[in-house]
Amino acid sequence: MDQGTQLLVILVVLLVLFLLAVIVFVLFWVFMKRKNALLREQIEAEKRYERAIAETQIEIREETLRNISWELHDNIGQLLTLAKIKAQNIEGGEEMLEVAETIGTGLNELRALSKSINPEAINGQSLIHSLEVEVARFNRLKYLSADYELLGDPIAMDPKVEIVLFRIVQEFMTNTMKHSKAANLKISVQFKVEALEITALDNGVGFDADKLAEKGIGLSNIDKRAELIGAKARISSIPGAGTRLVLTYPLK
Repeated sequence: MDQGTQLLVILVVLLVLFLLAVIVFVLFWVFMKRKNALLREQIEAEKRYERAIAETQIEIREETLRNISWELHDNIGQLLTLAKIKAQNIEGGEEMLEVAETIGTGLNELRALSKSINPEAINGQSLIHSLEVEVARFNRLKYLSADYELLGDPIAMDPKVEIVLFRIVQEFMTNTMKHSKAANLKISVQFKVEALEITALDNGVGFDADKLAEKGIGLSNIDKRAELIGAKARISSIPGAGTRLVLTYPLK
């Protein structure tokens, strides 16, 4: 075999090897592209599943609150109304009038509470308005002094998200009233460029965060609610120095 023929054979072999390398590269590229596409589809499917589970959990919790609201309004409300009427008809002077007035006040607050936990009532109003109404209700109860402030320009959000945010703050306020022995509670709602930040702060007895589960306060439920909507909830407390909740929801 002369030198020219050998050179031709070498070129053919190199060309074949090059084509094989190109084919292998193309097949590998197609495989990786398909693999990445399948991974993206899997991640999206998992996200859709998680969103569906979250929405189902929200609907179940709201349905439970709706039923409780109806029970409070229809059953207990009727009993208090009947007790008020009977107290007004009993001859007992100023004492019975005071009893009737107290029952009437309790009936009004029961109706306000029933409305505050009823999803149908909350759906018709914004997060800001719901918080304002809840703060006003707490002030009427006179267990503590509650303040509210709004900072920044409000942005419209998904009503389901607003309900969950309101439930988180409502739960914190309820725990404050039940356990903290606080005299003051402050709620601050701030609309920033990238996120909504809600801060709730009381001046109560506080607690040891490491013993939160042992306390049975129920604040751990706040984290679970926040996860449902992609929010972050940070609870900090020092014994004797009150408790703070910082709730952050990204604004897309």
